[in-house]
Amino acid sequence: MKDKDALKLHEEMKGKMFVGEKIPLNFDNLSLLYTPGVAEPCLDIAKQKERAYDLTWKWNSVAVISDGSRVLGLGDIGPLASLPLLEGKAMIFSKFGGIDAVPLAISQMSVDETVSVIKALRYSFGAINLEDISIPRCFDILDRLIEELDVPVWHDDQQGTATIIVAGLINALEIVGKKLNSVKIVLLGAGAANSSVYRLLRHAGLDAKQFYVFDKDGILGSHRKDLMDVKVFKNICDETNPKGVNVLIEDAVKGSDVIIALSKPGPNVIKPEWIKSMNKDAIVFACANPTPEIDPKLALDSGAKIVGTGRSDYPNQLNNALVFPGMMRGALDVRAKKISWGMAFAVSKEIALIAKEKGLRPDFIVPRLDEPELHFRVAKATAFKAIEEGLTDVKLTEDKVQKLIRDHLNKVI
Repeated sequence: MKDKDALKLHEEMKGKMFVGEKIPLNFDNLSLLYTPGVAEPCLDIAKQKERAYDLTWKWNSVAVISDGSRVLGLGDIGPLASLPLLEGKAMIFSKFGGIDAVPLAISQMSVDETVSVIKALRYSFGAINLEDISIPRCFDILDRLIEELDVPVWHDDQQGTATIIVAGLINALEIVGKKLNSVKIVLLGAGAANSSVYRLLRHAGLDAKQFYVFDKDGILGSHRKDLMDVKVFKNICDETNPKGVNVLIEDAVKGSDVIIALSKPGPNVIKPEWIKSMNKDAIVFACANPTPEIDPKLALDSGAKIVGTGRSDYPNQLNNALVFPGMMRGALDVRAKKISWGMAFAVSKEIALIAKEKGLRPDFIVPRLDEPELHFRVAKATAFKAIEEGLTDVKLTEDKVQKLIRDHLNKVI
């Protein structure tokens, strides 16, 4: 029923977005907003490029870009079919971040061509949000754009998922009284999301020996010659399993503390007997959509203490939307040149703290999307970390940063 309702709504609206103007255009101001008056800001920017942030929408604009090669769980449905999703993502940027986001569907191309096209668009936008690009291309595209562009580049399937998963993990471990640097973690699925969970946790100081990482063909390790051409996969293989030991998943899970599953829809992807073999007070994040890898109730009945999913109709929804509007708001407001793993981890800790202040429970490890201060605090954590890491040339006091963020969010929230 909901599927038919969604299709009907989209058909009635004929798209979810439109382009508007900040002031009415009329004959009295036409000469100021367009020719001849517009020549003056054009010349000003030509003399000093940074003035584009003061004189155009660049300061508050994000391009939401996909080639449709991996849309949700639908797979390669093409760029045109990705547009409804991109519009929805742009709406969330607008509603919760006060950001002017533009959906852009581009052709499927090689990594080099995709990077070249996105770099060519950089003059119009203050940041880039990549969306639903297939692996392994998404890794190289993201890493190259981060390196080659001087505006923030964000891939929500990678950094956004990792940020909220780590936030949930921090609080889940707090509840069960375990330390982040001492738990044994099984990552089930090694795509864009879980490979980034691994990267973020490594940035947070975890040892590679704490991880067992599996994809559909088994454990990752130096024996996986099929993965050695992809830098991200090769690093995980070499770091977590340098001797290439072929461990079965049921053996890896035995005596583990955490399963983070971002693999394929369930049920029965995670077996109840696996959870029964885990350490006491086990944590299970079964995040496949639309159906988690194991039913949350079954996971709890099998011995898990805390269960998280990607769905809103279960407790502990680990939702990227808790992250990306505030993250991009903070990055834009300090004109950050990049979004680093350090910024992502700072946001993980801040989201965890918000929930902790509300009172942690096994069924409450992250805040709700409508938490009044959520996006402000995420933006603030992002901005302060960017300044701390030297990723912006803008000189702003902490009070000025907070006022900027607050003013922009107050207009929409």
